[in-house]
Amino acid sequence: MSEQTSPRTRQDIEAHIIAQAWKNEAYKQELLSNPKALIEREFGIKLPAEITVQVMEETPTELYFSLPMRPNLSGAELSDEQLETVAGGAFTTPACIASIVVAGGFVAGAVDGFLENV
Repeated sequence: MSEQTSPRTRQDIEAHIIAQAWKNEAYKQELLSNPKALIEREFGIKLPAEITVQVMEETPTELYFSLPMRPNLSGAELSDEQLETVAGGAFTTPACIASIVVAGGFVAGAVDGFLENV
């Protein structure tokens, strides 16, 4: 990656990719034609073979929405600490709520899991 500090969250990673695509036409074309290879190279990771990556560019007449995969929370239980946090009303941010919702280490998407560890 060309920047000194690497992005850590999915939002940071997406912002980095978008900024690079807006600055560099060749980068954008590679992102559109072979996004998995570009992401692997850009972030120094290897995504599993079963993971596919699709990138579509919006136009003035075409808008796209991404519907995240619904997490499988069957069998997920909150820890005692998480239960105390919920019961005490101590969580106030979406990040705190999200950490409770994905209790037990469940992640909303396989790619997120890989990219969060970049």
